[in-house]
Amino acid sequence: MRRLLDGLFEWTGRLAALCVLAIFVLMIFASVGRMAGWRVGWVNDVVAWSCAAAAFLAMGHAFKHGDFVRVTLLLDHVDAGVRRALEVVSLLIATVAVGYLAWWAARFTYESFTFNDMAGGMVVIPIWVPQMTFVVGAIVLLLAVLDELVIVLRGEKPTYVRLVEERHARGDYSEDI
Repeated sequence: MRRLLDGLFEWTGRLAALCVLAIFVLMIFASVGRMAGWRVGWVNDVVAWSCAAAAFLAMGHAFKHGDFVRVTLLLDHVDAGVRRALEVVSLLIATVAVGYLAWWAARFTYESFTFNDMAGGMVVIPIWVPQMTFVVGAIVLLLAVLDELVIVLRGEKPTYVRLVEERHARGDYSEDI
């Protein structure tokens, strides 16, 4: 199960990276296309969907790797038992919040599907197609939060803390702001 979950988080992170690459390629294509007199207005629609897809698909991966903003001022000044309790409470709150987000994302996308809503831009496709990245991203983030909750409840150090500590031990502070 561990390999399956880690693979899922890695896979969605890679998909998000591919979306960023697609944005780059499409923006270069649009720039060249405008100079060549091509019709490239459709690129804006695809770039907008790719931006949203990149953001949502990366959420689970970013959470697991400690790349979400965390305010640890209190956690850094309490003993291990209190820290663990606060982590559990935080993860329980996150589970409820992200579960709510995932439920509404799925419901919203399902309504777009059932009403056959179409995109209103130059690329006319069923809008549920790009909206699915929101649903997938929210569900993967929910799985990541639940996974961390189970890890902390077992008494282990959260992955998002462990990976940041490992990065710092290598002298890599590049992702800290």
